Amino acid sequence: MLAFLIKRTANAIFVMLAVAFLAFVIFRFFGDPVEMMVNEQATQADRAELRERLGLNDGFLTQYARFVTNAAQGDFGISYRNQQDVMVLLKERFPATFELVLVATVISLVVGIPLGVVTAVHRNSRLANMLQISSIIGISLPSFVVGIMLILLFSVSLGWLPAFGRGDTVNIGWWSTGLLTPSGRMALILPGIALSIFQITMVMRLVRAEMLETLRTDYVKFARARGIPAARVHWRHALRNCLMPVITLTGMQIGNLIAFALVTETVFQWPGMGMLFIQAVTFVDIPVMAAYLMLVSLIFVVLNTIVDFTYAWVDPRLRDDTARAGGANG
Repeated sequence: MLAFLIKRTANAIFVMLAVAFLAFVIFRFFGDPVEMMVNEQATQADRAELRERLGLNDGFLTQYARFVTNAAQGDFGISYRNQQDVMVLLKERFPATFELVLVATVISLVVGIPLGVVTAVHRNSRLANMLQISSIIGISLPSFVVGIMLILLFSVSLGWLPAFGRGDTVNIGWWSTGLLTPSGRMALILPGIALSIFQITMVMRLVRAEMLETLRTDYVKFARARGIPAARVHWRHALRNCLMPVITLTGMQIGNLIAFALVTETVFQWPGMGMLFIQAVTFVDIPVMAAYLMLVSLIFVVLNTIVDFTYAWVDPRLRDDTARAGGANG
């Protein structure tokens, strides 16, 4: 078990170092930080002094080591556009993105799991076929198309829900939430649905595949032979054994939702990290771009590492395979 933990931790550190190198290359070679930070009246001496103060005259490896050290401490410098600390900007935007991802995840589970059970139990029915076709459409449509269609229907045509913005928020310490206000909850509905469509189809298809396999097992046949109601067999006994892969998928997809929420946030003008990243790309705000890349990668790595550790704890065969592979390499 110790060898497995060491290997997975080393892999996670290696991935983060590789991402840090990519972020550093973007930071170092895409645009001149000095030209972006000084005003037009700055003299050449002012530029040279700022370049020396930022350490841009040092060697490549020295600058990379300094970048990794500062990144590990949460220091990505000052935003060129906002003239604020980058981590302060991300800290202000993270609650909006997290709440959007949380709502999208809840919607995907609440909708996707029952649909997956229905399509598995009634797999030859017309309803199941319609849901299967809808899932193919849902997994194929880009999220920005879904968002625009939702805005046209529920905001422009019906006027039921807001088309953009986060609504009113409440500050709890440094955390801002819209879940405690009516307008904040209303503002979450459309972007939450748009972001969850792809996830709904994935959960539905996964639950369907797992249910079809579970319904063929002996214990389900035995439960039916005992006269247990079909609804109880399906929704209690069979479904319970299908949830582990769903939980795993959901945990790993949270990183994807955070990373790809930038499209949804742009469509709905949602003030989250994705919107901040799009603005950073527009204005070539390199420190914000590098920090966003590092933060999203860290979320991916942490979630995947937690899943690996959980699997190793649940299934000892993974630990044994790792130990045998290590012994063979030795």
